[in-house]
Amino acid sequence: MKAAIIFSSSHGTTEKVAKQIQHELGNENAHIFNLKSIKSIDLSLFDTLIIGGSIHAGQMQGKVKRFCNKNLVDLLQKRVGLFMVGMNEPEFETEFSNAFPELLRKHAITSKCVGGEFLFEKMNFIEKLIVKKVSGIRQNVSKIDESKISELALDIKGK
Repeated sequence: MKAAIIFSSSHGTTEKVAKQIQHELGNENAHIFNLKSIKSIDLSLFDTLIIGGSIHAGQMQGKVKRFCNKNLVDLLQKRVGLFMVGMNEPEFETEFSNAFPELLRKHAITSKCVGGEFLFEKMNFIEKLIVKKVSGIRQNVSKIDESKISELALDIKGK
């Protein structure tokens, strides 16, 4: 299996999750691509694609949504896993439905919401203000669900 882990990360949490997935799949079998720093990916080189991003104000990052929409035909020809990083657990299902195209969600062999983090030192003033007001949280917090990441990797490996 040759896998591509394709993501966008604003504050580093999604990149952290992508690297953990890469480690669990085996670094030699999985290559990571941050859509913030790469313009194109030759999808023909991979048989498995794992796509993820984080939720901000209830929406998936635009780079991830645009990548999925632009490459939907090619993605539907591959084994696909999807993951979402977010902190609003009561809204995970709704946010996930809005994050990825319906055809891709139905095609995916695995889909996981893996939790998230608030990293205040990486947020700008407005982001800090919004997080404090909406969540009531005023300091760094991590709620990454390691078991969900492991489940995703196992699903991808077919075990």
